[in-house]
Amino acid sequence: MQPAVKHGLDVALEWLSGKEAPRAERETARLLKLGKLGLVTNPSAVTQRLQAGADVLHRAGARVAALFGPEHGVRGEFADGARVGNSVDTRTGIPLYSLYGETNAPTDEMLAGLDAIAFDIQDVGARFYTFASTLGLVMKSAKKSGIPVIILDRPNPLGGIEIEGPVLEPKHSSFVGRHPIPVRHGCTIGELGRLWSHFGDGDEPQVVRCSGWRRNRLWPATGLDWVAPSPNMPTFETALTYPGACFFEGTNVSEARGTANPFRWFGAPWLEPEDTSDALNGVALPGVRFRPVRFRPSSSKHVGLTCGGCQIHLTDFSRFRPVRTAVVILHHLRRRYDGSFRWLGSNGRFGVDRLVGTSRLREAAEDGAPERLAAEWQGQCEQFRVLKERVSLYP
Repeated sequence: MQPAVKHGLDVALEWLSGKEAPRAERETARLLKLGKLGLVTNPSAVTQRLQAGADVLHRAGARVAALFGPEHGVRGEFADGARVGNSVDTRTGIPLYSLYGETNAPTDEMLAGLDAIAFDIQDVGARFYTFASTLGLVMKSAKKSGIPVIILDRPNPLGGIEIEGPVLEPKHSSFVGRHPIPVRHGCTIGELGRLWSHFGDGDEPQVVRCSGWRRNRLWPATGLDWVAPSPNMPTFETALTYPGACFFEGTNVSEARGTANPFRWFGAPWLEPEDTSDALNGVALPGVRFRPVRFRPSSSKHVGLTCGGCQIHLTDFSRFRPVRTAVVILHHLRRRYDGSFRWLGSNGRFGVDRLVGTSRLREAAEDGAPERLAAEWQGQCEQFRVLKERVSLYP
């Protein structure tokens, strides 16, 4: 059965095969057909038929002269946080430059001779996913070199309507969050590119829009196969829990890296799973149930130790609120396991503040009053929604 949605990559391939582009996009189509291109990509950049974008663009006649890899690399073989060097792509013979090694942005030398740089990576709809930061830095470098950026757009797996969490405070800006947007932002990667231009990252990008996507469509409604955009994002359900479950990275609670269910399990050696699942199920959070589990991570926190914990079972994708759920979990753990639970950081700086984009979550958990955050963050989200409407590309 044909998927209901076409990626921007599929639309671009139709132009390369001879289909006429809409009038407003003919210059973009001309660049893709005739220009000497750089391509920022990774394994998530596939067609409807699951063909790798770097390969099919090359075969379709696009003049791809350089490949650029974000975190995990162009072909996705590198682990989280692993620094990647420059090389030559073994599939195409095209020079391959790392944007997660000695530099996070293309240099003048890397961009020399290019007519445009295209960006095609599946985002997951969470502010701290590093591909969004890579896009902003690519846009800055492209403006300096005087070449346009073309984004081959892809659906936001979490839909384009719901927005959650605090807007990032400037003092917490980092590679896992550079600009003042909420944790769950409701934008496609193409719309984020338009936002990054608003925030000064470069000229407005040319976006090859998806065909058939609507903002109320979460990933299952697209009919598209899920391809993991990074090693610890194996399923759509992982992507849906991630905007909240990633907060565990700023604590001594395992987010279940090194297991089969990263960001869907959480736990620690001192956590009592049945007690925790009973308490959390008693809150009756929408769209979710908790099941007691035990696991041993093979990497990251608590390697080789048996952790008690819970699995986050999603019962209603549309009602589930990942940020709200994580706030409730962290508040419970802070209160119930006061002698064992702790926030991670150094020199007075806490990792959870950088991820959340504010110290308010940690402070509210310490004060025992996280319920104050809901109204505070909702007001920030509504203000952001006004800006989001200005860059929206889809109904």
